[in-house]
Amino acid sequence: MEEHRMIKLGIHKIKDTAIILLYFLAACFLLSLVCVTMPELPVGEIIGQWVWFGMAVLFSAGCIVVACLFQLFDGSSWKKILSFSCFPAYVSWSLILFGGVEAIWGLRQLYGFSASGHFRYALTGSFFNPGPYAGYLAMVLPLCLHHFVRFRDWKWLITSLKIERAAAGVVGVLILCVLPATMSRSAWVAALIGCGWVMYMHRDSRKWKLLWRRYKKRYVSWGIGIFLVLIVGGAGAFFLKPDSALGRLFLWKITCQAIANHPWGCDKGFAFAYGEAQEAYFAKGDYAEWEERVAGSPEYAFNEYLELTLTQGPAICIMLIVITFACLWAGAQFRRYGVCGAIVTLLVFSFSSYPMHLPAFIVAYVCLLLACGIGDIIAKPVILSACLIIWTGGFHDKWQREKDACRDWVNARMLYHAGAYAAANTAYDKLYPQLREKGTFLFEYGHSLHKAGFYNESNKYLDKALVYCADPMILNVIGKNYQALRCYNWAEELLLASVHRLPGRIYPYYLLAKLYAEPEFLNREKFEEMKRIVLMKAPKVHSTAIEEMRREVEEIAKELEK
Repeated sequence: MEEHRMIKLGIHKIKDTAIILLYFLAACFLLSLVCVTMPELPVGEIIGQWVWFGMAVLFSAGCIVVACLFQLFDGSSWKKILSFSCFPAYVSWSLILFGGVEAIWGLRQLYGFSASGHFRYALTGSFFNPGPYAGYLAMVLPLCLHHFVRFRDWKWLITSLKIERAAAGVVGVLILCVLPATMSRSAWVAALIGCGWVMYMHRDSRKWKLLWRRYKKRYVSWGIGIFLVLIVGGAGAFFLKPDSALGRLFLWKITCQAIANHPWGCDKGFAFAYGEAQEAYFAKGDYAEWEERVAGSPEYAFNEYLELTLTQGPAICIMLIVITFACLWAGAQFRRYGVCGAIVTLLVFSFSSYPMHLPAFIVAYVCLLLACGIGDIIAKPVILSACLIIWTGGFHDKWQREKDACRDWVNARMLYHAGAYAAANTAYDKLYPQLREKGTFLFEYGHSLHKAGFYNESNKYLDKALVYCADPMILNVIGKNYQALRCYNWAEELLLASVHRLPGRIYPYYLLAKLYAEPEFLNREKFEEMKRIVLMKAPKVHSTAIEEMRREVEEIAKELEK
């Protein structure tokens, strides 16, 4: 009987271990998007990660179903089968695992053992830019800190907890080795606030009150000193890359004006609304010199709250903020400080970056919200429902087709850059049904048609590109198309719009000078004004192309004098 009982107990332990492993694998695969790289796709293209997400959800759903069957055959109650009380631990340790992988990845890039995701940056991890990479490491750091400090007051630790604390500490140290090298001030501030929140929640309030009563003056002086250090540190961070900081401020200013123009949201997207607002702002002429210098044509608002308000309206933004804070409150009540610290870090990072445009952050954000408490009840149904929606709704097939089209786009782009415009146009035409919502693709297609002499067809695709991209180069090409079609007034209107959208660029002034030199649209006064700007305006980045434009304008002026 004793031997039979031991065998039964061993089988029961194996089942429990298998169930734990299955649930951990489910969480790992859901959060594994961060390590997915697709070098065969264009730089920055994320559709490959959505394809992986579709397969990961299917695998995670399978793991959950098998684990539930194990529990069902083991005689567990339906309440226990449906609950997911260990979900926060699985999410936390999955993120810590991938945070460690990313930190090691970054160290390998720093020392030249691995290539970065972008030729301009030495350190990107699995991302294409050091900004999101730093944000991901910053998000994981409070989780490491929580698991490191939560047992600090124990006089003895069992082996498993020692391993847990050591693992969290090692990953935290690896992240701290890499995070400063990313040069992302947004991530530094977010990590500092998130870790500060974790330490504050782990404080011993009784001891703090006692020490405060005894050493109040000392703590006040220390607080003033720390405050001054933070001010100096903030000023240092600003002057580290001043134009970058000023660019963010100007970007938010124009985004706020775009929100005023579209108070209930803009269904055409951020790029369209922002391009219109910046064009209107510079057209007034009442702007500072530094605003012209730092202005650009951004893809994102670098502030998720402003961008969400602009694109979806204030009601959606407020609703999501309320849901997030409700989950944070629940997580604090359940003492899940690491998960809450990661959410706080992500919220702070979202003030000056674009994490919610990347699948790795979106999935991590949803999992962290569920891990605050509500996931104990609905995490399994949510994952299973997501799998059902993705596969029955055909989303995975759609993502796969788009991924295949992006891979073919790389080949079409080679033809485009080689000047084989006829072949490129044929390739672009085949890819258009799948990539018709990508601004870069539409611009390349329209520009290729322009080079091939199909001016009306070019404008058709370039007009669509303006909805997805704020780059004034699109306006320049449309203006050149109208000039080639001898629609000079429309060409002037488009080129002036390009000037107002980014007045710091010399190229649209050069195009206007050529337009005003056309025999059928000759205007010597306006030509002289454009010539003066092209020759005298200081470029943001000097290049041989600018020298060529200046020489050509001078030659046109000599021809007009003759």
